[in-house]
Amino acid sequence: MKVKVVEEKCIGCGVCISTCPDVFELNDDNKATVKEDADFDSCDLDDAVDNCPTEAIEED
Repeated sequence: MKVKVVEEKCIGCGVCISTCPDVFELNDDNKATVKEDADFDSCDLDDAVDNCPTEAIEED
């Protein structure tokens, strides 16, 4: 599974980063983004998607 973050929905809470630090990071606007070298197999992406309070993480 690969994911993307819809920046307009993101509030920068950091739940995704704490769940999947090898996939997500905050950008200069304090919004979550997918790292360029993201390791999608390093964590439970379903958990990150399910726990995002604004549903900003979507399958890509």
